Amino acid sequence: MAGSTFGKLFTVTTWGESHGKGLGVVVDGCPAGVPLCEDDIQIYLNRRKPGQNQYSTKRNESDTVEILSGVFQGKTTGTPISMMVRNMDQHSKDYGDIAVSYRPGHADYCFDEKYGFRDYRGGGRSSGRETIGRVAAGAIAAKVLKSLGIELTAYTRSIGDCIIDYNNFDSNEILNNPLYMPDKECSDKAGEYLKQVMSELDSIGSSVECIINGMPTGIGEPVFSKLDAILAQAIMSIGAVKAVEIGDGVSVSKSKGSYNNDSFIIKNGQVCKETNHSGGILGGISDGSPILVRASFKPTPSIYQEQNTINQNKEEIKLSIKGRHDPIIGPRAVVVVESMCAITILDLLLINMSSKLDNLIKLYR
Repeated sequence: MAGSTFGKLFTVTTWGESHGKGLGVVVDGCPAGVPLCEDDIQIYLNRRKPGQNQYSTKRNESDTVEILSGVFQGKTTGTPISMMVRNMDQHSKDYGDIAVSYRPGHADYCFDEKYGFRDYRGGGRSSGRETIGRVAAGAIAAKVLKSLGIELTAYTRSIGDCIIDYNNFDSNEILNNPLYMPDKECSDKAGEYLKQVMSELDSIGSSVECIINGMPTGIGEPVFSKLDAILAQAIMSIGAVKAVEIGDGVSVSKSKGSYNNDSFIIKNGQVCKETNHSGGILGGISDGSPILVRASFKPTPSIYQEQNTINQNKEEIKLSIKGRHDPIIGPRAVVVVESMCAITILDLLLINMSSKLDNLIKLYR
């Protein structure tokens, strides 16, 4: 299978299946000397693991990470870092009914058409558990970025029609509620709505935002490797993401230039912008303002209502999906979005080191 590696200098290769022995990641290109231990990774993995609350799947996994290589005496060695999480609570028998049928909204049919074979147990590589490797790698990238003064804050922006009020934005609230929303009032409202959706044996869509603060100017390549283009690729590669926006996003299609343009000013001797409709990126290059990325997640396709579909013999059938499934994807994907943003930013920072001679002179002369 091609396409399991992301990045050019800071590369991330994920491996494993939802119901296999385990899942993991190999991170290459991480600088030597980064203080790193399993607890640094576990903090991130705990934010995405299943069974945490009434709004997530009841699959009971500790998602305990093991660092297998690339770390010695508490620091990275500069060699590939391999990490693994073992699957402990697979119920593969729950998926027997879909061995010869295709779940609506899933990748089952496309996998069979592409490979002539698929791992139907929980979706195999197309399962949300694949993101374990991304989050483990993102924890490393985020730690390196923090040492450079770059910090990421991700949160659930909306659940169905329940959208956070930015006037109530409190970053401290994000980890205080099961839906990872920075607005407690909206979180309470969304929680009640989600209970209603669950009682109807249905699922609901959501959106996640990530703010990246402390970004230097000049990061991103101006043609095919634009910062916003690579961020969009990174986020769109997360399962169930159907749209990505930067800054004002789709609303720019209704905006006027006189409003959408961010005027430059000098503040305390520094170049700043009066507004940030661009989301911190101009011409595919960071402009020094906070970067705002928004991802829209479709409703979880595995629902308990009876649905119409087909089997491998191309016969129309009725299907009732069994197993343990999340009624919503966004909250558990908050840390996944944050991780993919961190991986992208670090990779482009490393690439940017060779963008001008002065950088090489500072490093080697």
